[in-house]
Amino acid sequence: MARVLLGVSGGIAAYKALELARLATVAGHGVRVVMTEAAGRFVGAASFEGIVGAPVLKSEFEHDPLRGAFPGDPQPQHDPIGHLEVAANCDAYLIAPASANTLAKLASGFADSMLTTSFLACTAPRLVAPAMNDRMYASAATQANLATLKERGIAVIEPDEGRLASRGEFGRGRLPDPVRLLERLEAVLPGGDRPWDGLRVLVTAGGTREPIDPVRFLGNRSSGRMGLALAVAAARRGADVTLIAANVTLQAPAGVRRIDVETSAQLAEVARAQFPSAHVLLMAAAPADFRAAEVASAKLRRYDGLDLHLEPTEDILAGLSAARSEDQTIVGFAAEHGEGGVERAKEKLSRKGADLIVLNDVSDPSIGFESADNAVTLVDSSSETPVPRASKDEIADVILDRVAALREGRQSSQRADTQSSP
Repeated sequence: MARVLLGVSGGIAAYKALELARLATVAGHGVRVVMTEAAGRFVGAASFEGIVGAPVLKSEFEHDPLRGAFPGDPQPQHDPIGHLEVAANCDAYLIAPASANTLAKLASGFADSMLTTSFLACTAPRLVAPAMNDRMYASAATQANLATLKERGIAVIEPDEGRLASRGEFGRGRLPDPVRLLERLEAVLPGGDRPWDGLRVLVTAGGTREPIDPVRFLGNRSSGRMGLALAVAAARRGADVTLIAANVTLQAPAGVRRIDVETSAQLAEVARAQFPSAHVLLMAAAPADFRAAEVASAKLRRYDGLDLHLEPTEDILAGLSAARSEDQTIVGFAAEHGEGGVERAKEKLSRKGADLIVLNDVSDPSIGFESADNAVTLVDSSSETPVPRASKDEIADVILDRVAALREGRQSSQRADTQSSP
């Protein structure tokens, strides 16, 4: 995979960098860590070394036992200049957390530590994730420093808003969750030989809202978590991902193009426009089956009563399937309740013209919808494969593995037909 250089500057958020290092290592990346002296007051070098399996670099004057190499790489025969070699070998350099003091040094071109000298010498994509008190973050000096870094092509991962380290304080300045940081980092890494490089994937997520009046709507409980997990998993495999998000409040993954919609009609319109260029459609959104036949122009009053007439919405998945090309793979989702779900999923597979149906039994309130976990059954023309309860991220990878197998099987069949033709 990739070689990631992680810089850690002083701040209480340094503890999150440990989890980021762990996640990056688990994802298969080789990680080296550079720390400032102040960072060592918050988290120890030994913790990082135990996670990444490589010595932490704290001074440009100390000897690097790996001679600038990353875990899994051969060491050079000579003993190079440490801050130059580790920077030259990395595929991306992320400083997280980036304190106000460190940002000021980077913007001014200071080279007074292992972190700042290696940053100056690095020609790979560079990212900074500011983390500090909200007043420090909002100060004119910090904002000017961030603007300078952006002008130089350095990616700035904006901090989150929430509770801060100072007791009772709330504001913008929190370091984002390590999962988000890894997503942003992986979005700038070179593609290499990722299996879905060149593949275009269209993902729909969330639930539509069909208006009754300017205030009320018909909707469902879909949060969009499964769709976002699929988008993340596809992007990690190298795909060019477009996400159509129906009323999704969750943040879109880094490196994914997002188009927001509200109603089934809007979802259908955008999907029709995006579908022809896609190789894979993952229809994880939950479009409403019905909408109000007439939408009131003003808010309906309680004491006027309500006689609501419904009409069916467009069958988006069936419509897209009817216009598919030979190279496209279509995955539908079915939220079923209780017994008979597999049989109904098989019928939907045929009726919708899909290659795969992901069956989700929503009778179990502990999974699906707003939950971080799910348990599904993958139904295609020849098999039914139960996938036991796991995180939606893990479920997403299982689904994409099946998509890859379906596409490979189809391509193998086409090659065989071509070879047997006279």
